[in-house]
Amino acid sequence: MALIDHYGRKHDYLRVSVTDRCNLRCIYCMGPEGVKQIPHERILTYEEILEVIAAGAALGITRVRFTGGEPLVRKELLHLVEESSRIPGITELTMSTNGILLPQFAGLLKQAGLRRVNISLDSLKPELYGRITRGGDLGRALAGIEAALEADLKPVKINIVLMKGINHPEVPAFLKLALEKELHLRFIEYMPIGAQGTEHEQYYLPLSYIHEVAAGMGVPLSPAESPAGAGPAEYFSLPGGRGTVGLIHPISQHFCHSCNRLRLTAEGYLKCCLYWQKEFPVRPALGDAAAMQKLLQEVVRLKPEKHLMGAHRGAGGISPQAMRGMSRTGG
Repeated sequence: MALIDHYGRKHDYLRVSVTDRCNLRCIYCMGPEGVKQIPHERILTYEEILEVIAAGAALGITRVRFTGGEPLVRKELLHLVEESSRIPGITELTMSTNGILLPQFAGLLKQAGLRRVNISLDSLKPELYGRITRGGDLGRALAGIEAALEADLKPVKINIVLMKGINHPEVPAFLKLALEKELHLRFIEYMPIGAQGTEHEQYYLPLSYIHEVAAGMGVPLSPAESPAGAGPAEYFSLPGGRGTVGLIHPISQHFCHSCNRLRLTAEGYLKCCLYWQKEFPVRPALGDAAAMQKLLQEVVRLKPEKHLMGAHRGAGGISPQAMRGMSRTGG
């Protein structure tokens, strides 16, 4: 039986957070002190994660993305990738990463069965990159991108959280990157995940800005086919460009009508929507495939029609349903 909700959306995509830990401290993800780490004994084991993936595969899940925190900081992750690739029905394994450790792992991940990667890169200026990530080394991130290309973890997608007053002046440099390299940029609107109050509003900039900049550069964006993957981005090509430009606008243009994903947090909760706090523990169903499948079906049944991101902009803050921060969810 397929995982189809009350609104006719078929769910075939599971995002799995393997850890809450990260080797960076990005300003839109966590505070300067990082996050209070989940005790090791509360983190799902790889065997438990594989059990959830297998139950999902029996119900039509075909794609799995490993996230964090930073997934590559968890030991023996290659084992999870390799074992996941052996689950009947799973046809695509991908990963979201900051790229710092890819020079060490890219080739091994490809051998283990990983298909491609999304790499976070919010600035091309070393000093600003270090400020956004609170100590990250841009050179290491760029080396990670090159390692992914060399290992054929393609299409390599670059995630850029657009932040007004911080990195928005770099849009021309990023567009030039898509012109020159076989990279698929994805600009993401700043999201109020885990935020309180209205502080996030100072950073928000609608992605219509990308069109304006591209037109001003003389390289207007033209609609293009999506590279491999089932993400929510709207893709565009640049005249003569080797890569593409994707726009992910959860605030200005909801894409809830086409949402096809579920999320598994590192400590073992299923979430049907990034923005809603409602979550369902998987531990009571471990060891019972039928119970796990029933749980997945129940989660999909209760999925809301749409999130309320943006509904509270200028209205005094964020919905209390969004208080779990991105670093604790798996972005």
